[in-house]
Amino acid sequence: MGSADGGRDRLYERLKAYEGRPAAVGGRGKDPVNLPMIRHWCEAMGDTNPAYRGPDAVAPPTMLQAWTMGGLSGHEDRSEGYGELLGLLDGAGYTSVVATDCEQEYLRPLRPGDEVSFDAVVESVSPRKTTKLGTGHFVTTRMDVRAGGELAGTHRFRILKYAPAPRPPKPPEPPEPPESSKLSESPKPSERPRRPRPVINRDNAGFWEGVAAHRLLIQRCTACGTLRFPWLPGCNDCGAPEWETVEASGDGTVFSYVVMHHPPFPAFDPPYAVGLIELAEGVRMISDVVGVPCEKVRIGMPVRLEFLRVDEELELPVFRAVDDGDAGEAGEAGEAGEAGGDGGLGDGDAGDDVDAGEGER
Repeated sequence: MGSADGGRDRLYERLKAYEGRPAAVGGRGKDPVNLPMIRHWCEAMGDTNPAYRGPDAVAPPTMLQAWTMGGLSGHEDRSEGYGELLGLLDGAGYTSVVATDCEQEYLRPLRPGDEVSFDAVVESVSPRKTTKLGTGHFVTTRMDVRAGGELAGTHRFRILKYAPAPRPPKPPEPPEPPESSKLSESPKPSERPRRPRPVINRDNAGFWEGVAAHRLLIQRCTACGTLRFPWLPGCNDCGAPEWETVEASGDGTVFSYVVMHHPPFPAFDPPYAVGLIELAEGVRMISDVVGVPCEKVRIGMPVRLEFLRVDEELELPVFRAVDDGDAGEAGEAGEAGEAGGDGGLGDGDAGDDVDAGEGER
């Protein structure tokens, strides 16, 4: 035991020697700060802040790292020291890696046309830690991002290099029941695995109170009237913190969807359809699409809100396909709007695990 501890101590001394050494030197962003990337980012994040549009636009501060990323071709400015550090961890058996968190500090806004440069340093290497994933070391790098030579912000990025924890042995399969007992009753709700619980906090408690009362509530900014979903503490358009609620009519259409096959979760019965539903009020939300086989779900399909009790404590809003003949017509129209009918992912070309419906092009 003492020998193993001594070996770990010597390894940690070697790892600590890399603290303060450069991880990247003289890096340059592959593109200047530009409006198309800002627009794509804001659309993906649902961020409609007017500060990010127009002739005087600035980039969202949280895009700080995006301007430094090397894309598929990577960067050539990573230092040898950082590679040596990762190689040392690999050689000690810590061959797996997971990103754990990042911290950013913003010192000045980035504007279209700014040329971004950066340097990075190994800020810290932690002692040996044991997590649920396995045992290893946390490595933190700090990147200083500059525009025109002026410091614009810092980005700290932390990874865990670890040796995966051994998996517990799989329990033996229960014996096959006799034929006479196969027609047994379905498990009672109390015996079924429970679905994950939603995280309820002061920012979204009102939404879940509405669900309990069978009301789907949307926030509306009292300053500018903008509707928003999911619930947020302030308005994305004008920044005002005051809001009121509007009850959704319950009508909507399937804006996009996926059919989940894998990974399996005990509380769910794959395959099932998860839709991005565009409500009649204009906002979108993610929910199950029910009442129709998952292979029949189509973009543009009309749906109607209902509330599904999944166990004795939890009730969720879901959307049922409208069964009045219009659903088939909307499905055909949505299918005709997909490129070639497949849309690239419609038949599981990306791994056969998920069938993805297309959004608008």
